[in-house]
Amino acid sequence: MIKDLILKNRSYRRFYQDHKISIDELKDLVELARLSPSGRNLQPLKYFLSSDTETNEKIFSTLAWAGYLKDWDGPTEGEKPSGYIIILGDTRLTNNFLCDHGIVSQSMLLGAVEKGLGGCIFASIKRDKLKELLNLEDHFDVLLVIALGKPKEEVLIEEVINDDIKYYRDEKQVHHVPKRSINDLILPV
Repeated sequence: MIKDLILKNRSYRRFYQDHKISIDELKDLVELARLSPSGRNLQPLKYFLSSDTETNEKIFSTLAWAGYLKDWDGPTEGEKPSGYIIILGDTRLTNNFLCDHGIVSQSMLLGAVEKGLGGCIFASIKRDKLKELLNLEDHFDVLLVIALGKPKEEVLIEEVINDDIKYYRDEKQVHHVPKRSINDLILPV
């Protein structure tokens, strides 16, 4: 059921780094992106895939991990992602990618969950550094990075209290994510 996949699709930030992800598995996820809706059916997104240690390290160095966790700089060795999908906008086709990258991100992450994997979407990226490290051509805009792996952490959803939406980790390193109630989201008639 789709709700079960959505409930398992959390922003995971710690992984079993030794669990390898193949390029073919990443291509399977991009296939889900390819089949997803695209504004004006323009299909202006391209994808850079990585599952090797050296390239993964380059990508890792450009990401900002968990802004609300001020005492945590990101996963340590052994807990880093095993693969990445970088979503690029091809400016030869358009400069307005609408919400395409959001749609395909959700499609790919739901596909990852179905495979027993998890991931995290990054928009806080050192984009120029990433383009340089990966020798990406100028006509590609770095839109998002999806980090993927076999999750090594527990993520729990809980109700927002006192309008505090900041996620946090407890003393056992369980990651808590407050979500607003359904009644807070729907306007009264």
